[in-house]
Amino acid sequence: MADNPSTAQAHPPDFDAERLDRFLRASIPGLGGPMTLERIAGGQSNPTFFVSYETRQLVLRKQPPGELLPSAHAIDREYRVMGALKKAGVLVPTVVLYCDDREVIGTPFYIMDRLEGRVFHDGALPGLSSDERRLMYRSHAQGLAALHNVDPASVGLSDYGKSGNYFARQIGRWTKQWELSRTRTDANIDRLIEWLPKNIPDDDATVVTHGDFRIGNVMFHPQEPRVIAILDWELSTLGHPLADLAHACMGWHSAPHEYGGLIGLDLAALGIPSEAEFTEAYYEAANHGLRMTRFHMAFALFRFAVIFEGIAARAKAGNAADANAAAVGPLAASFAQHAVDVLSRDR
Repeated sequence: MADNPSTAQAHPPDFDAERLDRFLRASIPGLGGPMTLERIAGGQSNPTFFVSYETRQLVLRKQPPGELLPSAHAIDREYRVMGALKKAGVLVPTVVLYCDDREVIGTPFYIMDRLEGRVFHDGALPGLSSDERRLMYRSHAQGLAALHNVDPASVGLSDYGKSGNYFARQIGRWTKQWELSRTRTDANIDRLIEWLPKNIPDDDATVVTHGDFRIGNVMFHPQEPRVIAILDWELSTLGHPLADLAHACMGWHSAPHEYGGLIGLDLAALGIPSEAEFTEAYYEAANHGLRMTRFHMAFALFRFAVIFEGIAARAKAGNAADANAAAVGPLAASFAQHAVDVLSRDR
């Protein structure tokens, strides 16, 4: 949702734009002037569009067309969690309306206000000063802590997922996913599948988790070095806060060519904090008092490895959605190796 022309494409949508226009004018007061639509490019599994009027700038997010798995592309959950978290002061876009009437554009969709800001998909935050990068990473950590400080029950989200036993359930899920999608043998994955269940920490905290919290999924102020919104909530659920934190730290465990990591960069010269400095900024702002260990980091990297293996499997089968799936798939082995490397830590 960055205000960046390179991220938007002005090709025709796969739905009746005039019908959408009539619906929005009837549902949202004060929309004036002609409506324009721009598809936001990128890897979103849920198609996203800028919807612009002279009087208001909006974003539409919809399910993809066609038959879907029952639990997939649950944009009603995205709408619900952002609406609830906004009331608690979490930095999320303001949602405007949800529509489950398929007669309008063919699928359910929701509308939110468009924000003006910057989105960076490169963890090195190119084109900025070292001071700006330092403050932006700190704001990134604080934004995650603010999310985890929200009591799910206080905002009506106590039923947003299962409470407790999070890591045991997740390890089981991703182990099964590996068995279903594996295209090769991997001794590192085998070691992780054996090690992780035996080393789950005793604490069992439950918060609203984002599920994909990283630099590319937050928006920064147009000029100031601070986060103004956390984006892309499709993987959110109730979970463990340190799963989110470890996911946010994967950049320190991967190289620039491995999905935009930080290994090999001169972090001090760039102004990018070390992993320890980033997590300390999070701990200072978080209320739960827990600390990330090698288990959490190894789990996050293992999960990512299995996700990339699934992409490789789809590419091999010829039904991958992304054109570069064949190139991305080999990252599974890289992230599995990074996960095993973490096991050599003292804690």
